[in-house]
Amino acid sequence: MPKVLVAEDETAIADAIVYALASEGFEVEHCALGGQVAPSVRAGGIDVVVLDVGLPDASGFDVCRELRTFSDVPVLFLTARNAEVDRVLGLELGADDYVSKPFSPRELVARVRARLRRARTDAQSGWRRVGAFEIDPDGHRVRYHARPLDLTRYELGLLMALLQRPGAVLTRAQLLDRAWDDGDSSDRTVDTHVKTLRAKLRAISADADPIRTHRGIGYSMAV
Repeated sequence: MPKVLVAEDETAIADAIVYALASEGFEVEHCALGGQVAPSVRAGGIDVVVLDVGLPDASGFDVCRELRTFSDVPVLFLTARNAEVDRVLGLELGADDYVSKPFSPRELVARVRARLRRARTDAQSGWRRVGAFEIDPDGHRVRYHARPLDLTRYELGLLMALLQRPGAVLTRAQLLDRAWDDGDSSDRTVDTHVKTLRAKLRAISADADPIRTHRGIGYSMAV
């Protein structure tokens, strides 16, 4: 029986969600504070998190950011906000879906089921999540915001190198060593491929730029 953690502080909304999920055979755990989410997920057994953005003690965005440091559990944001910038931010942080209030409990249940199916399929096929990216190292495939990226050999090597150590600053020399197998490439080669890679990422999410430039040093990946 899949278990869903519902983090929602409005009692009426929480009760409706819990009832809808339980009626469809889900086991449901409810909490009203953001600080309770990570410990519950760390304890194990949570298959999906339904996460309200406006929790009283913490932003749902911050909670999701913390979850993504140790877990790839599917996260569905639940919020009264409907601004595009909020949706983009939520997805950039690694959320899987975004449901705006008011909503249909039946729709929410359907979205939870869809996330569970996707998670099972990905686990069976070797995909793993890193922020808004999903990577299949053996298949040399990458998805960004659930959309496949058409990358050249060196763009893929560059992206994989950055995703192996999210947040770490890699020098151009380090990136050359990890993504290139010839001795004729230079720092300019790295910069050129970062430029083309960024263009492909922006074609999927125009407002996002997860690749960070550290002048005089190199690049890092923010996830």
